[in-house]
Amino acid sequence: MAHLSVSKTYKLYLGGAFPRSESGRTYPVRDIKGNFMANAALGSRKDGRDAVAAARKGVGAWSKATPYNRGQVIYRIAEMLEGRRAQFVELISTSTGASARAAGAEVDAAVNRLVHYAGWTDKLSAVFGGANPVSGPYFSYSAPEPTGVVAVVAPAGSPLLGLVSVLAPVITGGNSAVVIAAEDDPCVAITLAEVLATSDVPAGVVNILTGRAAEIAPHLAAHGDVNGLDLTGADVELRLALEQAAAGTVKRVYVPKGVPDFTGPPGTARLRAFLEIKTVWHPVGSVSLAAGSSY
Repeated sequence: MAHLSVSKTYKLYLGGAFPRSESGRTYPVRDIKGNFMANAALGSRKDGRDAVAAARKGVGAWSKATPYNRGQVIYRIAEMLEGRRAQFVELISTSTGASARAAGAEVDAAVNRLVHYAGWTDKLSAVFGGANPVSGPYFSYSAPEPTGVVAVVAPAGSPLLGLVSVLAPVITGGNSAVVIAAEDDPCVAITLAEVLATSDVPAGVVNILTGRAAEIAPHLAAHGDVNGLDLTGADVELRLALEQAAAGTVKRVYVPKGVPDFTGPPGTARLRAFLEIKTVWHPVGSVSLAAGSSY
């Protein structure tokens, strides 16, 4: 008896679950040759609001987790991704037309990138914080803290490595993320969500929307509970509109210089983009304030 193939419908990833779009809409995803691959949820404005609400719930516990714990969770993502290497190689090859060797190299680079950021979690304070010289009987210290909820427009053309490269630094700093996956390549993004769902990542820390960035992103940029934007995957026209919308609520906005080359060293710009620096003053020899008090 002939096998009946079942077309897959990729759903959204919100709050640790995989719901359909509230609108019920889907769109066909096609490979590099134009052949049908799967259906993907066509996210809506309401889905974006739900993603922000989930991210706000998730950032509380994640930002308070110890740096060591965050590093272990991100390292676990790398472990689970490597365990599903063959599946990602096939997906990348089918969607982009890359050879199995090139697709495998992208998966390996994405695993390495996650391990790289896992090692950063307990080094952020040492690198971006420190003691400040002051003229008076005070101690002054600066320490990095997460910005909060960050909306990310994922880049096209690098379905796994590009996505990991914009997502990992956001969560490394203790932020939660609402990611709009590349419209033409949602299959890899939602398959990565399946990895996240089995990697001890708390619900709401990463939320992935599929659909049209031009439809969803403006609402995230204007949303009062979104604290930052990464516009790596937005085109010039959309980027300008999002920057203007973000100005209304004074969001942090990250725009990479030039065309990002995710195969190169990641640097620290993305880590710094969504960290706030808190400065604490404490009188020398005072017993009136508990250590670490700020004013």
